[in-house]
Amino acid sequence: MLTNGEKCFPVPLGSLGRPLESEEQIATTAPTPFIHNLNPIMQPAPELSEFTCPPRMNHGSEGREILLRANHFQIRMPRGHIHHYDVSIVPDKCPRRVNREIIETMVQVDTKKLFIGQKPVFDGRKNMYTRDPLPIGRDKIELEVTLPGEGKDRVFNTSLKWVAQVSLYALEEALEGRTRSIPLDAIQALDVVMRHMPSMMYTPVGRSFFSQPEGYYHPLGGGREVWFGFHQSVRPSQWKMMLNIDVSATAFYKAQPVIEFMCEVLDVKEISEQKRPLTDSQRVKFTKEIKGLKIEITHCGQMKRKYRVCNVTRRPAQTQTFPLQLESGQTVECTVAKYFLDKHRKRLLYPHLPCLQVGQEHRHTYLPLEVCNVVRGQRCIKKLTDMQTSTMIKATARSAPDREKEINNLVHKVNFNEDPYMQEFGISINSTMTEVKGRVLPPPKIQYGGRSGFQTKQQAIPNQGVWDMRGKEFHTGVEIRTWAIACFAPQRTCREEALRNFTAQLQKISSDAGMPILGQPVFCKYATGPEQVEPMFRYLKNQWQELQLVVVVLPGKTPVYAEVKRVGDTVLGMATQCVQAKNVNKTSPQTLSNLCLKINVKLGGVNNILVPSIRPRVFNEPVIFLGADVTHPPAGDNKKPSIAALVGSMDAHPSRYAATVRVQHHRQDIIQDLGNMVKELLVQFYKATRFKPSRIVFYRDGVSEGQFMPVLQHELRAVRHACMMLEVGYQPGITFIVVQKRHHTRLFCADKREQIGRSGNIPAGTTVDVGITHPTEFDFFLCSHAGIQGTSRPSHYHVLWDDNHFTADELQQLTYQLCHTYVRCTRSVSIPAPAYYAHLVAFRARYHLVEKEHDSSKYSPGYSEEGASEYGEGSHLSGSSEDRTPASMARAVQVHQDAGRVMYFA
Repeated sequence: MLTNGEKCFPVPLGSLGRPLESEEQIATTAPTPFIHNLNPIMQPAPELSEFTCPPRMNHGSEGREILLRANHFQIRMPRGHIHHYDVSIVPDKCPRRVNREIIETMVQVDTKKLFIGQKPVFDGRKNMYTRDPLPIGRDKIELEVTLPGEGKDRVFNTSLKWVAQVSLYALEEALEGRTRSIPLDAIQALDVVMRHMPSMMYTPVGRSFFSQPEGYYHPLGGGREVWFGFHQSVRPSQWKMMLNIDVSATAFYKAQPVIEFMCEVLDVKEISEQKRPLTDSQRVKFTKEIKGLKIEITHCGQMKRKYRVCNVTRRPAQTQTFPLQLESGQTVECTVAKYFLDKHRKRLLYPHLPCLQVGQEHRHTYLPLEVCNVVRGQRCIKKLTDMQTSTMIKATARSAPDREKEINNLVHKVNFNEDPYMQEFGISINSTMTEVKGRVLPPPKIQYGGRSGFQTKQQAIPNQGVWDMRGKEFHTGVEIRTWAIACFAPQRTCREEALRNFTAQLQKISSDAGMPILGQPVFCKYATGPEQVEPMFRYLKNQWQELQLVVVVLPGKTPVYAEVKRVGDTVLGMATQCVQAKNVNKTSPQTLSNLCLKINVKLGGVNNILVPSIRPRVFNEPVIFLGADVTHPPAGDNKKPSIAALVGSMDAHPSRYAATVRVQHHRQDIIQDLGNMVKELLVQFYKATRFKPSRIVFYRDGVSEGQFMPVLQHELRAVRHACMMLEVGYQPGITFIVVQKRHHTRLFCADKREQIGRSGNIPAGTTVDVGITHPTEFDFFLCSHAGIQGTSRPSHYHVLWDDNHFTADELQQLTYQLCHTYVRCTRSVSIPAPAYYAHLVAFRARYHLVEKEHDSSKYSPGYSEEGASEYGEGSHLSGSSEDRTPASMARAVQVHQDAGRVMYFA
């Protein structure tokens, strides 16, 4: 690893930074290789009270000013109080839509003269708010509400009880900064008031509202289509409440006959082509898509009863039987086709197709496909295919000026100020976007190595978040003497001539970059399936002890990728670089250059560093940058584990990072074993630099606002505990920053001349910490990347803890500079490199969890995140990790010690 040279920190510390007493001390505290127990190991330190977020010390001033507009609209609030009531509805399992109907009916009928002309608002669950108190005092009042139903009316027992008086004055105090804590009850009340009307007019999904397509049609295939809508959320900011409005889009299932849905799912052009019963694989594919969807029947005239699909029958309608009770009381077995002919005088057109089993499984209710339609307005929560994702992006990407126009049109169309419920509560909205002052931070200089024979170190200055490496060499380039090629693409699609040409071009580009690949590969063979990966790699490792790299050529999406990474990263500790056959057949300098960026760091090289003289003062003492992320399995999966990843910088640049990863309980947001993970990386940092960090800067991705406090309480304690476990009295200053990309704030240039590129986005480095940020806490928006397609999404940074007393300028500059240290491209990326690496590590661990058996049915797409195509070089992930023990999964994600010494995840 590193020596005490230029790669180390300038100043050894005083009491905090003295080196640990001995290597033995490290050995005794080294973490165990993996954790069987997924429960937290930390006991909360008794002296720690509840942590609270630090107040904002100051606003930033670095950078040139830029005038921006944000999609936040100022809310004019009334003074006084709002009255909160608890609502109980029996039966209580109804969807929100039905609950809203019940309350709406109750208010309209109002037999007891409760509301006296008031318009209460309701959140669809338990909370109702009124402007003035109802004449029931503190008593509970019960009412019966009848909704007309299909066939017979439905009766609901509802009760109301006063809960509290919500003070809008307390909210005003907080917005003006006179009190530290924001009264969440008042924000919730305002939110419910402003969502009441849209919830009745549109289809609510999370914090967004959608309406069925009118004047547009964007099919996605597979029975899905794009619906456009808008996101709306109430946000506190300095001196005022804001309404954040954004256009949004999501996938819904098309309302259509189930027969047509099936044809789309199975890629059957016309139903007339499907003359035979479905094959097993067709039935499995169809079942996977339709299970859980609501359908309505068409064979009972006006009575279109709705059911939820629980299964698809194995047998077709002509042979699928069920127990039919005759008038005589006798029970006989009857086929579905015969029943429809006898009872409904309907001869089935497709008796050879299966039936839908609906309702509860034990009831044996079967419906032929041809009498069912998919119910409108069902959002698709299942993962989109790569093709659907691509279509979705094309349909929804808007340049920044277009998006700004769409948001303004939307605000005009929704016309909030005409909403009778908002009028009732005395709330109105300013219909123009909020203007805010931003600043464009200066980019850092990037330092490369000197060209052979020259003493000068080359520097690059990013322009609009991009710089060029041409004519420059890696800061520390690796010399590759022994390497191999394994081609898993068939010889007919990737010929030897193409491989020879690819090798020559790669050697030319790598030599220019200061990472010479010397001589021909020691091995170059064709292979077929994933089962050949491990034997081949073992042979290579045994045959050539000095082997540094295996370049693996893949034919596109294939289970081979997961197996290459499993064997290379976790079993044998071999550096592997995958490349698509199409990029071998047609080489481009850009692709080859990108391959070199990844290969150099996988072999322990350093691509570039931040010019030391311009770094913030936090670098004056040993500092470790940690990045953490938790990734969850895709929606709809209720078994696969979540994966927690932590990376830590291992030098002073910071350039090299080490990683540690854990599997943990399904959808667990808090990193359960963080203490041991941090301890592991602190020990590695010390071994690499011979210093102990006096500061820890922790960038935490993957935390929603509602989880800020639980994550802070557990994870800050865990980091502190890890330090104390290494040495009594070791207390480095910790700064804990949450990085958020999943929000709906968008920033637009107020001056057209500031717009960048074809997409008209804000410049890279645009920072905002006034106007739309938290009233009292330390947060800011930073758009660190150049937006190429669509509208840039600035990342939001919220400081949850800060022992290091960063000024706004210091932390904003540091964060922006770290966005320039990501090794896989010569661009500034949208989040700091450590947070990005944590994401890559967790994503790679999903591949490590793929089981070894290569039954093709097991390779079902198991996971995706935003931008997944960027991260995986195209492989299906296994759906088979569900029944494994925590211990076996923990072993599966442990990387080999040789891989752990380098950035295997790059």
